[in-house]
Amino acid sequence: MTLKSIDDPERARLGAGEVDFYAEALKASERFRSDYDGRMHVVPSEAMPYENSPDGLIKHVINERMDTTECCVDAYMQFLKPGQKSGKHRHLSEEIVFVLEGTGYDLHWDVKFECFDTFEWEWETEPKRYDWKPGDFVYIPPYCAHQHFANPGNEARFLCINSRIVKAMGLDWWDQLEVAEGYKK
Repeated sequence: MTLKSIDDPERARLGAGEVDFYAEALKASERFRSDYDGRMHVVPSEAMPYENSPDGLIKHVINERMDTTECCVDAYMQFLKPGQKSGKHRHLSEEIVFVLEGTGYDLHWDVKFECFDTFEWEWETEPKRYDWKPGDFVYIPPYCAHQHFANPGNEARFLCINSRIVKAMGLDWWDQLEVAEGYKK
């Protein structure tokens, strides 16, 4: 096959055959809109499942598998018994935490990275400590390794919210570095 000149309009028509990606996307959008109308706009507490997860005991408030109208974030309530700690993990999406009850603290290991041909990641060896109490908001930067701790003498409960958008962009990087005490597969 001879390579056509850049000025030849037929060159732009070279390809691997015909597909119907666009038409299928239109049909998928129509199905989505029809399905969306039947999803939950209000999630009753009794519809929120619990999970004994590698990060500890959580109650899913919004999850992509729960058939809600929310399409961009996942949210869960986490419970820590007095003196208990969560699992230690990191994920490429930032996270926000709203403390509902109890006192405690977070440890954050900030990340440093370089982007050459591949990403090169390095985490601080000494964590930063952030104390929290009811009503506080905690921000966790992207890919920062972190862990939550309840103070002795009180149970802690907080709401964690993560974006699904990073996952949709192909960056579903989530690493469990240490599992919560008592977690069984």
